[in-house]
Amino acid sequence: MSELTVTLLRYGFLALLWVFIVAIVMSQGRDLAVDRRRRNKGGGSGAAAPQAPQQAAAAPQPPRQLPQSLVVLQGPTSGRTYQLGAAPVLMGRSPESTVPLEDDYASGRHARLFPQGSRWFLEDLGSTNGTYVNEQRLTRAVALEVGQPFRVGKSVMELRS
Repeated sequence: MSELTVTLLRYGFLALLWVFIVAIVMSQGRDLAVDRRRRNKGGGSGAAAPQAPQQAAAAPQPPRQLPQSLVVLQGPTSGRTYQLGAAPVLMGRSPESTVPLEDDYASGRHARLFPQGSRWFLEDLGSTNGTYVNEQRLTRAVALEVGQPFRVGKSVMELRS
């Protein structure tokens, strides 16, 4: 091989290394920016949550009772049941999660389940692999019904009364 070829290979390898380093730094920056945005919004305690659709004024609906438990149907922690209160529920691999997931496809802070009025809402927290309801990836918070399965990583869960 000529000296020019060896030199070009060295610079090509060096450029490839820098591309990998920049990709890693940008990925970490995105993860930190998601967490920073959540903290600036107040972590959900002071932020405006999505409003439930307005009910028709014609017939008053009986007050709906909030689901009392979250059941893991499929995944590494299948069969576990978590009791729900009035506080938001953080799901992910992080030890600080309310519902810790031993799922390699779940992010540290993957999704949040929170009560609003008489319903529970689910939102993705900028996870890598997404959160799905009815096979649709979440782009905003959505209301969940009792018995409606949703997927966080590879874990499938549902709310129960």
